[in-house]
This record gives sequence, structure tokens and C-alpha cells, in this order.
Amino acid sequence: MNIATPIPTDLDNRLKASTARFADKQFDWDAFPANRGFEELARAQMRYIGAGGSPKVGDTTTMKPEHFTLSLIYKEPGRYAACHSHEIEESFLVINGALIVGWERDGEVVEVQLGPKDMILNAREIGHGFRVDGVEPVLMTISVDVGKPLPPVYHYHPKEHPAELARTFGAAPGKTLPFDRAGTHPIQRLMADYVVRHAELPTVWEDAGFTRKVYVGDAPGAVHHDSCRKEMWGLPSRAGIAPYTRDVEEAVMCLDGALQVGWVDDSGGQSIVELGPRDLVRIPAGQAHFLQNPGAGAATAWVVVGQSGAEDVSFEARPYV
Repeated sequence: MNIATPIPTDLDNRLKASTARFADKQFDWDAFPANRGFEELARAQMRYIGAGGSPKVGDTTTMKPEHFTLSLIYKEPGRYAACHSHEIEESFLVINGALIVGWERDGEVVEVQLGPKDMILNAREIGHGFRVDGVEPVLMTISVDVGKPLPPVYHYHPKEHPAELARTFGAAPGKTLPFDRAGTHPIQRLMADYVVRHAELPTVWEDAGFTRKVYVGDAPGAVHHDSCRKEMWGLPSRAGIAPYTRDVEEAVMCLDGALQVGWVDDSGGQSIVELGPRDLVRIPAGQAHFLQNPGAGAATAWVVVGQSGAEDVSFEARPYV
């Protein structure tokens, strides 16, 4: 008996085109031309939405950005990123490893070490760099909160400055301070408003049966800023969130477990895709969609929304099907 293969619908095709599989993508070791010839600066980028800080805006494997870009960055121990700045905010969310981020102003630097699921929102037009001093590589997500950012402006680069000065983000001798939320140095006070520790964030249980930790947005412990909202969601086994829509685009990246994202059309038809770790779905503005966890364990997702401020969506539970 032959079973006919279902013909994909328009909804199926649109959802497939908005899904990025980690296993189908490639890391680009030449994403940042300023690093060429400097082994200590080597890092790889995997582009999901837009090109981020890379000039490779014509990459056909990445989705078209609107309010933000999103990519993965891989960096090995002993490597660093030279001190630079952007015209807009840029967030680092560590997935694996330990990352040191330094902010520089007038030869003074404050350094913070971030662990898994910690985040920093780098302030616009302040010099920042990062390096890996630990024993394991770092994998992190980077989001730049504009669709097409300008090229970075380098402040301290080994091409023009001594290697040690570049590696320490331009700090003059004895001018590096550790991150301290209670510190009195101007850079410490500034950075305190932009660093988010996963363990320090309140876990909010929604009535719909899932958890949220708000990293950037209008919530206790979050970075309060007019940049894109960023949250970490947790769905217990077989939990589901009923269809909802947003006025702006939303990206959902699975970090742990299994997560299903479903799209719904006006006729009630639906299409579902299942995500594993580091897979992503970009949901355009106005597209009704739902989430559910088909696995035996919890699922964790990184959610980026193309607007700032308080949440404007009400969530309801959806029975797992």
C-alpha cells in the first residue's frame, strides 16, 4: 500500500523558509576582514538573521533582518576581539564557556567574566572587547539591535597598537578594574546597568505554564533600555503556549531540549516544525504562532523581540497535541 506524501502548503513553505537548522549551517572563519593576518583575533560566525557586525550582508543563507540581527560566535581559548564600538547596542549571551568582556574609556577598563546564560548589552559608542582566558572555547549569541549596523569602529587593534595593549582592550598599566555592581568608578556604575546574571534574574511563572527570565525589557533585574527585548523561556515537558501574534518580528532559538513552533493561518490550518539545540525560527510580524515541548525534559529558548518596553501579549496555555 502506497501512502501519498502530503503536498506542502503555503504555510508549510513559509515556515520552512523561516527555519534555520544548526546542522545545515556553516561557521565562517573569515567573517571579519579586520582579523585577517592576526591569529590571536580568530573567531567564527554563524549567521542566522542578518550579517551582524560582518560586512557579508549578501549572504543568501541568512534571513533578512528588520529590527535586529542574530548570529553565533565561536572563539577558542587564548583568542580575543579587539576593542571596538558600534552606533547601536549589541548583546552577548554566553551559551558555553567563560567570556571576559572589557569596557574602555580614556585608557581605563572594567572587565566582567560571563558564564553560561549570562548576558551583557554593550552600550552604544563605548569601546568594548572580549577574550577567552578559560580552558574551553566560548559559544555565544550576538544580537545587534538594528537590521543593518554600520561597520565597527576599532579603538585598539594589533595592526596599529602593541599586542598586549590590544589584548587588554586599551587599558593603561594598572588601569584595569573588575566588574563590581557596588563599585564607584564611572565605568563600573555604567556597566552595572548592562550586565545580567542568569542566576540573579527572577524566574517568572506565567499562568500559561511556562517560565520567563527577562534580560532586556521592563521587568525587575532586567536591562531597562529602548533596544530589542530579550528573554529566556522554559517550557516543562508537554507544556504548550496557545497561538499569539506580535506587531513586530520575533526570533526563537532553542538552547536546550526539544521545542515545537507552530504557525496558524486564518482558515485554522497549521504547520509545525521541531527545533533542537541551536535551531531557530524567525516569526514575521502578524504571524500567529504557538510553542510546545514534545520532549520528556524541559526545553529552554532564547527569545528576541523587535521592540522594547513592557510585554504587550497575553499568553494562554495550550494542551499538548
